[in-house]
Amino acid sequence: MSLTLSLPHLLCLSTRARGASGHEIGHEHLAFAKPRQNPARLRLRLPPPCAPPPAPPHEMPPPPAKPALNPPLLPLASLPSPRALPPARLHRLSPEKRPRRLSSAAVSAAASTSSSADPSAELRALCSHGQLAQALWLLESSAEPPDEDAYVALFRLCEWRRAVEPGLRACAHADDRHAWFGLRLGNAMLSMIIRFGETWHAWRVFAKMPEAGCWRVFSWNVMVGGYGKAGLLEEALDLYHRMMWAGVRPDVYTFPCVLRSCGGVPDWEMGREVHAHVIRFGFGGEVDVLNALMTMYAKCGDALAARKVFDGMTVMDCISWNAMIAGHFENGECNTGLELFLTMLEDEVQPNLMTITSVTVASGLLSDICFAKEMHGLAVKRGFATDVAFCNSLIQMYASLGMMGQAKTVFSRMDARDAMSWTAMISGYEKNGFPDRALEVYALMGVNNVSPDDITIASALAACACLGRLDVGVKLHELAESKGFMSYIVVANALLEMYAKSKHIDKAIEVFKYMPEKDVVSWSSMIAGFCFNHRNFEALYYFRHMLVDVKPNSVTFIAALAACAATGALRSGKEIHAHVLRCGIESEGYLPNALIDLYVKCGQTGYAWAQFCAHGAKDVVSWNIMLGGFVAHGHGDTALSFFNQMVKTGECPDEVTFVALLCACSRGGMVKEGWELFHSMTEKYSILPNLKHYACMVDLLSRVGRLTEAYNFISEMPITPDAAVWGALLNGCRIHRNVELGELAAKYVFELEPNDAGYYVLLCDLYADAGRWDKLSRVRKTMRDKGLDHDSGCSWVEVKGVVHAFLTDDESHPQIREINTVLEGIYERMKASDCGPVESHSPEDKEVSKDDIFCGHSERLAVAFGLISTAPGTPVSVTKNQYTCQSCHRILKMISNIVRRDIIVRDSKELHHFKDGSCTCGDEGYS
Repeated sequence: MSLTLSLPHLLCLSTRARGASGHEIGHEHLAFAKPRQNPARLRLRLPPPCAPPPAPPHEMPPPPAKPALNPPLLPLASLPSPRALPPARLHRLSPEKRPRRLSSAAVSAAASTSSSADPSAELRALCSHGQLAQALWLLESSAEPPDEDAYVALFRLCEWRRAVEPGLRACAHADDRHAWFGLRLGNAMLSMIIRFGETWHAWRVFAKMPEAGCWRVFSWNVMVGGYGKAGLLEEALDLYHRMMWAGVRPDVYTFPCVLRSCGGVPDWEMGREVHAHVIRFGFGGEVDVLNALMTMYAKCGDALAARKVFDGMTVMDCISWNAMIAGHFENGECNTGLELFLTMLEDEVQPNLMTITSVTVASGLLSDICFAKEMHGLAVKRGFATDVAFCNSLIQMYASLGMMGQAKTVFSRMDARDAMSWTAMISGYEKNGFPDRALEVYALMGVNNVSPDDITIASALAACACLGRLDVGVKLHELAESKGFMSYIVVANALLEMYAKSKHIDKAIEVFKYMPEKDVVSWSSMIAGFCFNHRNFEALYYFRHMLVDVKPNSVTFIAALAACAATGALRSGKEIHAHVLRCGIESEGYLPNALIDLYVKCGQTGYAWAQFCAHGAKDVVSWNIMLGGFVAHGHGDTALSFFNQMVKTGECPDEVTFVALLCACSRGGMVKEGWELFHSMTEKYSILPNLKHYACMVDLLSRVGRLTEAYNFISEMPITPDAAVWGALLNGCRIHRNVELGELAAKYVFELEPNDAGYYVLLCDLYADAGRWDKLSRVRKTMRDKGLDHDSGCSWVEVKGVVHAFLTDDESHPQIREINTVLEGIYERMKASDCGPVESHSPEDKEVSKDDIFCGHSERLAVAFGLISTAPGTPVSVTKNQYTCQSCHRILKMISNIVRRDIIVRDSKELHHFKDGSCTCGDEGYS
């Protein structure tokens, strides 16, 4: 039977509504029930009943006039259905879904009994003996419906047994035979259905209780609490508003339910409104209500208001102390929470398991090992050491302190473990830098037949991301889908990071596309994932779309700035910098260093220096970025003096610092200074040189022509040289055209890195500069056979906030004719001054240039477009995915001299700053 509860039937309000006591309540007494101001919260999702009910047995009052300051209530038929609720199943189930029938003997016995006795009495007797199947059969086989007491007994038995299907069948039977439910029967049905989580069915039952719906607070409490437990928090608060507008006076059980929903949303304004109701209705001294108030304020981020409630309590129980201590912890006030815990002990209030567990976790967050061990000892004295929940908190505490040995000891001594125990170990290993052990524990969890939850899967996925274990990550993805965990945002975010770090960004895009909700972590993971996979344009595209709905945090800005730095998008980077300043987080985390790195890589050393000086708390990373900037711009002397300034300020250099300094010496040909720095690493700063430092020393010696000394240095290395070390020697042989030693270096390089196209290009350069075209052809054939054909050159230039990309021989740009006209004019001027472009041609294949093969000259197109699209005198900044060839290097020097403009080209090797016909690289390797 379907029905619709109209507005008069629900509210039972006239212009002057009547309260539960029968006294008239004017609108002035309802003024405190001010509706929430957030319009989104007023979109009620309560399910509409289906058809109008018959007239109630008593006369209903007319609907109320519109109260002051309150919006009119919508008719139930116009309200949408609640979220994530199944369709109504209150009608009779099909025969195939019913439980197995009783045996013929049982049926005969029940039939004889029912024929000779009252069916209602028999049904009550069966329920009192717990015979649910027989009671349900008797209910459905009787011609006459039982009385209200029999129904109530059956519903209570179903609720006690958690028998969902029999309970719904009994509800369907009652619904078919009753137009209206009495108060006792309706409340019994509501209690059972709410316990089952069937909020849709509860609403239908509630709609058939006109008397209870208008005048009884118990039914409203069941509905409000049921919607809150089902996770429909906003709907629970909307029901509370309806209850107040209906003139139903809340009781001591109403407010804890409502306050839990306020804290769960969280909705601080609604919580304050309910707080006013608590005081108005005289429940300001109820301990349970005040405990709920403290919890609500703490979850809404107002620890000060929660503490005022706590300090004003005249009577407290252990729950009161626990709520306030946990409230401080939740709001990051761990020291205050621990002080309150010590006060609790001084007041001789005995802490319970919840108290000890909460304080134990917080002591780990404070990194106070001594206090953490004291809490462990206190728990042992109190007899809590064997409790699973407390052992889980111990594991979390030791894991947060980095003491995974102690965490493992606690875990191994546990007599019983739940999913949280395993998850704490997996998460602890992953966060402490042992992702391999995290996956080992996850595998053991499966062996012990413990079903993982969403946090377990998210932690295991984080370990897979660290290790690049795509195989395990894909299985975890399948498991998450089978268990329905893909709707959990923590699992989806972990999947995004795993796929991005495993170089499967397209799978991450697919996961991101089907996420029902996306938070700032989701967007940040995608933006950082695009940067990690060298798809920086897509990173900026996603960042711009994110700004529409989600407010970025410092991690998001760092990833977006990295994308700008990689593409040379200076204007976009400045816009992001301005956004950071508007958000007031310019000093948060790594953001200051990300801004310095942006300006350094875009060739704006002035902006970088200003940002460095404005950054108050400088760390070694800040100094290293500036050092790298000076080196990239060819200011080796400035880099060395900057290093001396760094040491004077008391900042201790690290391995990266000396890599930058040795690079500066290498590019400046400062052999003496390079050797002094190399020896000072171990003698003065106790830094053991790694392969990067050795590669820098080989590069330093090779660039100045000391090839034999560089080779002997490699032979005497205490560690096995890698491809980078031999590659530095090969590059030196290319510069000085030493084919014999270069071939020896190439032999070692190809043994270590047989599929790196860059080293094949170096060897080709060596042969081309030496005129060994036969050997060049063989190397090119080897590259083709291995599938190592060099990628097409691509250059980017930013004009008016838009990044334009140019490929080799690209004719698709709408202004390509103007670009070619500018280049042809420059070529003519160069030829007229006997400075024509340098091309190295093969005698056997004159139409093919080595520069055309390995450079592509795409930066010429980008520079020409920048010249015609920007104002005179404006620097042109270009980023390229390959190195700049000798011909392009010479042309760009000429262009900077002709147009009197700075041209900055950052290629795959170094940064070139062309000005007035010269380059900051000093023409190293281009002579």
